[in-house]
Amino acid sequence: MSRIDDVLGEVAALGADDIAWKSGRAFSLAYYAGPDVQRVADEAFAMYGSANGLNVDAFPSLRRFQSDVVSTVSDWLSAPDSAAGFMTSGGTESILLAVKAAREFGRRERGILSPNVVMPTSAHAAFEKGCYYFGVEARRAPVRGDWRADVTAMESLIDENTVMLVGSAPQYPQGVIDPIPAIASLAQSRDLLCHVDACMGGVTLHFLEISGETVAPWNFSVPGVTSMSVDLHKYGYTSKGASVVVYRTKALRALQTFVTDNWLGGLYGSSGILGTKSGGPMAAAWAVLRYLGDDGYRDLTLRARKAALQLADAVDAHPDLVLRAHPDLTLLSFGSERVDPFAIADSLATKGWYVDRQSPPPSLHCTVNAVHDQVIDEFVADLAVAVGEASAAATAGSAGAYGTVD
Repeated sequence: MSRIDDVLGEVAALGADDIAWKSGRAFSLAYYAGPDVQRVADEAFAMYGSANGLNVDAFPSLRRFQSDVVSTVSDWLSAPDSAAGFMTSGGTESILLAVKAAREFGRRERGILSPNVVMPTSAHAAFEKGCYYFGVEARRAPVRGDWRADVTAMESLIDENTVMLVGSAPQYPQGVIDPIPAIASLAQSRDLLCHVDACMGGVTLHFLEISGETVAPWNFSVPGVTSMSVDLHKYGYTSKGASVVVYRTKALRALQTFVTDNWLGGLYGSSGILGTKSGGPMAAAWAVLRYLGDDGYRDLTLRARKAALQLADAVDAHPDLVLRAHPDLTLLSFGSERVDPFAIADSLATKGWYVDRQSPPPSLHCTVNAVHDQVIDEFVADLAVAVGEASAAATAGSAGAYGTVD
């Protein structure tokens, strides 16, 4: 056996080339609320990392963690007393389960064998993945000029096999909130399910609202919304992977579960995609939510919002940059009419910054979180330099990818 210190030293060394996300150098993938929050998350995770959420009869602590976390998030979403949900491994699993529940709704309630889900082109790629996994047709409607869902275009795609409509709060690519009341009303009028993807905004929207900001209607207070997803390992600043999916009723929640006794091992029940699942993210989420409380989350939310608006203003003021949309929350996207955006990203990378690259249209995307309020001035300055360097070089940059399969 190797020495513990040697192995851990190797583990640390292998991260030498990773982006310095705790220093605010990444505008994607990772979220940081400070060393105290990180310590709470890490230590709680370590305590329960090997506990197994497959059977909470053996681990009643995990039942408590999940119940409390789902209850807290349901309150943030203005969910009714009838609501019920589960923790999942992330936004993708939450969305996949919503698609699976919609498929079961179609099968059991209407006898639909070839279901489809209607969504705007801005809806997250995880919906496409869920539809592919569960044999559901994904129907994409174009968005409006302001990047929000075009409800009229969505309506034109509905037929007798449609089981669910999708809206986002906010959608990821341009950071704007879809017209949730109109989508939910359309779903209700056709007796369809309506899922609101609030993986990026579920925490932030709630705390902006209770801080006095006016935000567009987005949660269960909107009639017709039947399910929602919220990621806690994003703006909840908990350990990965922790997300929550909430349904308006327990009957709808039951549609995502799987139960069988058709084997020699006895009754097997599973709330989600995973069977065995670590208790670490569940414990970390519970601990961070308890540690931060409303005051902590309000502060983190306002810091992230301030930094996002500062960046948006800087982009808007730059003669060579084009803001795709004014950010409704803390996500923003921008491009350029005369400088290759991906070349700008390449230049930023040489200065130690990581931003997402997306298309169409070719754009750079920043997910601004609380840590960025400390470095936003530096980033804005380096962004201006990067634009100049990309313009002078007049070369195309690498398009990159949102996710990889390496």
